[in-house]
Amino acid sequence: MQSRRIGDVTVGAIGLGGMPMSIEGRPDEERSIRTIHAALDAGITLIDTADAYHVGADEVGHNESLIARALATYGGDTSSVLVATKGGHLRPGDGSWTVNGSPDYLRQACEASLKRLGVEAIGLYQYHRPDPQVDYADAIGALRDLLDAGKIRMAGISNADPGQIRQAQEILGGRLVSVQNQFSPAFLSSEPELRLCDELGIAFLPWSPLGGISKAAELGGHADRFAAVAERHGVSPQRVCLAWHLDKSPVVVPIPGASRPETIRDSAEASELKLTADDLAELGI
Repeated sequence: MQSRRIGDVTVGAIGLGGMPMSIEGRPDEERSIRTIHAALDAGITLIDTADAYHVGADEVGHNESLIARALATYGGDTSSVLVATKGGHLRPGDGSWTVNGSPDYLRQACEASLKRLGVEAIGLYQYHRPDPQVDYADAIGALRDLLDAGKIRMAGISNADPGQIRQAQEILGGRLVSVQNQFSPAFLSSEPELRLCDELGIAFLPWSPLGGISKAAELGGHADRFAAVAERHGVSPQRVCLAWHLDKSPVVVPIPGASRPETIRDSAEASELKLTADDLAELGI
């Protein structure tokens, strides 16, 4: 697999998003662990999770714990695997999503994630979603403090706009390494953030790069174009979509969600798919 950089860490060009293995409609644990192991076998070394990836209010951190078990039971070397988690988003258990960006909460959330992941320092910790009730500078200041204390090795932000990216970079003293925003052929509104990350040399991690759990099969209305290019290459439209992401910029590291081994194996192959100028022109995005 091709490699890309997040801060001073080299990762595979395709990552794994853990959310589908822990929210509504999730598979049994055995299949999820096989999915994570398949990702590792395929050369994926970035696994993205969050403490909010769960269903019931009594199972906060379900996905973090699942990933920790998968890594512990993997037969190969996992020393190069970067686990990225997030704090600041919550699920009360009624299907809704809420936010809490207070510095005290983020510090508590980080400590809990450390325990669930079973590590001394989290590889990449990301502020999950801005809290309109908390000054953004205060929330990012909590990440700075966690960095300085050695609780996290790298800091990132998610669901941020260009102003917040620049503000976080300043508060973190130039140590912002990643931005995780929604981005896909059907959701292009984060293009300014992607371009800013490219300019600053910060990794851009598109979430829902295939259009989301319910739309990945159709690629959000662009299916015909992706299917045509895929047919020429003899691959899946989803693989074409991830290759399109990689072509956008060398700072892009897509994190497609998966809950089946065959799905993440197919996604991993995208790093080796070379799209031609004609392919990109036909996709038209």
